[in-house]
Amino acid sequence: MTRSIRGSRRAAVLLAGLATATSLLVSGCGSGQVAETAAKEPSIGGVNAQTPDNAFKIRNANVAYLSTEGYPAGGTAPLTLAIYNDSPRAVTVTVTSDSARAVSLGGAAAPTATAAATPTATAPATPEATGSPTATGSATPAPGSEPPAATPTPEATTEAPAAPPAPASIELPAGGYLLLNPEAGSFLQLVGLNQALRPGQAVNVTFDFGQGVTLATSIPVAVPLTPAPPASPVIGEGGAEEQHG
Repeated sequence: MTRSIRGSRRAAVLLAGLATATSLLVSGCGSGQVAETAAKEPSIGGVNAQTPDNAFKIRNANVAYLSTEGYPAGGTAPLTLAIYNDSPRAVTVTVTSDSARAVSLGGAAAPTATAAATPTATAPATPEATGSPTATGSATPAPGSEPPAATPTPEATTEAPAAPPAPASIELPAGGYLLLNPEAGSFLQLVGLNQALRPGQAVNVTFDFGQGVTLATSIPVAVPLTPAPPASPVIGEGGAEEQHG
């Protein structure tokens, strides 16, 4: 009987020691590892898109954050993005959108891509005169004759409707890139939004690089750099504050 009791006690002590050692071993292994979420990098504030051959790329594209209310219908929303041309040819990028009336260039400075000179408009050459210039279709009046009376032009009674603005057009050299954002001085902007644009929503934008190469992507509204202030408390009928979250 005494041996049986002693044996039971020894078995209990051994089991307790084994459980303690196992617990220490498990905790030691866990303390030496880093969880996957700790090593995960946060996502960037925009979207990336490229053509199938990676010749043309759009990077970190987003609609600039305005407020929690977003942009009203018919308003203008600026875009932030970078365009890369990794092809061996210079291109003229045309930007359009079915989410707004037009896409235009904004800012005081003209966009200038890297490794490319700022394009300047070339004035048409003035033709050299070979003789006395004479207006086409007009006859030189004979001496002593009365010049013909000018036919009065009727005044327009109605104004022609304003034409929609031309799509934004950007020159991009081979191997060059261009940063477009309000801070850089030149940027793309959606003019005449078809509907209100709020945080969490996106717009459709198409980039045409010529020769049948297009890139269509959905560009979201950027998230704010700081959290929005909490909502003001609402005073109920009884005088108590009611928090609405």
